[in-house]
Amino acid sequence: MKFFTMQGILFVKLGNTFLMIKQKKNISQVKQMVKSYAKERVCVKVNLGRNKSVSYFGVLSGIYPALFTVKPDDEDFLGKTAYSYSDVLCGNVKIKAVK
Repeated sequence: MKFFTMQGILFVKLGNTFLMIKQKKNISQVKQMVKSYAKERVCVKVNLGRNKSVSYFGVLSGIYPALFTVKPDDEDFLGKTAYSYSDVLCGNVKIKAVK
């Protein structure tokens, strides 16, 4: 399999066939989106695999070059959770602002 991009479109070569995959976002766009939610209350949905997922509310507490942290609202949970921007890009983590 060979990959190459042209004008924002990802091309995949399988044998003699070319497949076009339009990329919806890139990592810098995900970072910009997460930065816009800084210090705000967010809803986080995490895909755990095998049709399992967890969702919770929290505050986006830290933004770092490789990851971001969320402090859950749950009083029983004493720590923070950290996610990489690639988790959001791949769809394993979904984050949205809550008003």
